[in-house]
Amino acid sequence: MKQLVILSGKGGTGKTSIAAALAHLASSEMRVVLADADVDAANLDIVLAPTRLETHPFEGGSIAEIIEDECTACDICAQVCRFDAIIPGDLTYRVDRLACEGCATCFYQCPVNAIRMVPQQAGEWYRSDTRFGPLFHAHLFAGQENSGKLVTVVKQQARLLALDIGADLVLVDGPPGIGCPVISASAGADMALLVAEPTVSGVHDLERVLGTTDHFGVPARVLINKADINEARTEEIEAFCRSRHIPIVGRVPYDITVTEAMVHGQPITAYTDGPVTETLRGAWIHLREALQL
Repeated sequence: MKQLVILSGKGGTGKTSIAAALAHLASSEMRVVLADADVDAANLDIVLAPTRLETHPFEGGSIAEIIEDECTACDICAQVCRFDAIIPGDLTYRVDRLACEGCATCFYQCPVNAIRMVPQQAGEWYRSDTRFGPLFHAHLFAGQENSGKLVTVVKQQARLLALDIGADLVLVDGPPGIGCPVISASAGADMALLVAEPTVSGVHDLERVLGTTDHFGVPARVLINKADINEARTEEIEAFCRSRHIPIVGRVPYDITVTEAMVHGQPITAYTDGPVTETLRGAWIHLREALQL
């Protein structure tokens, strides 16, 4: 079983469209388990139209809670709280749940043990079924943290199912950027497909995410999306890849049909033939051979 993660240095590069297309192409040849690791703004399910089979809560952390009957109003908790989350009262104190960051400083400093840390549900993760294979995805509630932890849960569940059913590939639609969710999505991957676009910041964005995959020893391939909208920037990305000895698996042309396919809930490769589909098929062949699938 191999893991392929699709990343980009920023959002809006077409990463999810490409992930959906690769899911379609791969599932026609082998058993695939899918994971949408962009838990802050998951949208792979928009294209794949999954049937949800399971819903599970995700506890991302804890917040403080003062036990009123045991509080002596000594004010120590308010003094040590860096986030001004402790609200004094005449007889007891209470916690502003929105301000509390869950650092537990008050919990450890309370002399009468009148504070407890209460686990909070920060989101949900799901197991669904799609026409291209099982899909694991999640939703992080607004304002919640620990997105990297939730990504790890999604990937772990996908990997466990893949082992159980003897799947050949776990295909991960990763989050954008280079933060904790990207690190979690990249962990254990056999290869990363980095989606770049020919913009002013294209090389910079690519270099950022490449620094992350290099750090964790994940081999990378690059796919340039909408390559024909700015040939000069595309050539700049290609020159950068040559200087770093990074293979480019394809130059995807701009085509409004991709958007049309998304509106109809279809990957472009399942919606119509054409230059985009042919380029993505070529990219998939390269990735399949590189992963020795």
